[in-house]
Amino acid sequence: MTIRVLIADDHAVLRAGLRLLLDAQDDMDVVGEAADGAEALKLTREKRPHVVLLDLAMPGQGGPATISAMRQASPDTRVLVLTMHDDPAYVRAVLDAGAAGYVVKTSADTDLLRAIRRVHGGGVFVDKIFGEELAAPAPKRTTHRSNRGDAWEAMKPLSGREQEVLQLLAHGHTNQEVADRLELSVKSVETYRSRLMEKLGLRSRAEMIRYALDHGFLKPRKALSLK
Repeated sequence: MTIRVLIADDHAVLRAGLRLLLDAQDDMDVVGEAADGAEALKLTREKRPHVVLLDLAMPGQGGPATISAMRQASPDTRVLVLTMHDDPAYVRAVLDAGAAGYVVKTSADTDLLRAIRRVHGGGVFVDKIFGEELAAPAPKRTTHRSNRGDAWEAMKPLSGREQEVLQLLAHGHTNQEVADRLELSVKSVETYRSRLMEKLGLRSRAEMIRYALDHGFLKPRKALSLK
C-alpha cells in the first residue's frame, strides 16, 4: 500500500528536499505541500493523507492546536511532527494533542522514513534522543478551555513583560538567562513565572510550552527580537 504524505513546513527548500526523498520511496507518495497551519489543515481535509509531516513553528495557528484540528478533520490521518526543538516538554505537548510521532530535524536523515512507516502502521515513534519512556500517554490536564476547543483560555490578559518572559521560558531559557536578556533580577523572573502559571492555570513546563505554541508566542529562535 502506498503511504500518502502531506508535507507542512514554511521552508520551501526543506519541503523540496523532503519531497525528493519521499517520492524516491516505492511505498510513499507526496500528495501536497503546505507553508502554514491553515493551509495544512485545508489540505488535510481535501487530500485525506495517511501521514502529515508537520513543523511546529510555522506561521499561523500553533502546533498542538493544528494537530487537534487535523485529527478532528481527518481521524484516520496520522500526524508526525518534524521539528528543530529537542526539549522533552515539546514531545509531551504534541503527543497529548494527538500526534503519533516526533522526529528532530537533525535526526531526519536516519529516522524519518522509519518514523513514517511506523506511524502509518498504527505505532508511535519518538526520536531516540528522548528515550522510549516519552511514548507513554501523558496525564490528563485539568486546565480551563475556551469555546474554541483546544486553545487554552487565559483567565487574565498578559502584560507585555509577561509575554516576553513566557516566550523566553518556552524556548528553554533558564531563569538566569531570561533575567540577563530582559535586564531583570532572577527573583523578578521567578515572580513573573509564578504569576504566569497562576493566570493561565498551568501546572508544568510542558503545559507552558503548549500554551505558547497554541497562542503564537513560540517562534523559531532566529526570529526572536528580544535583547
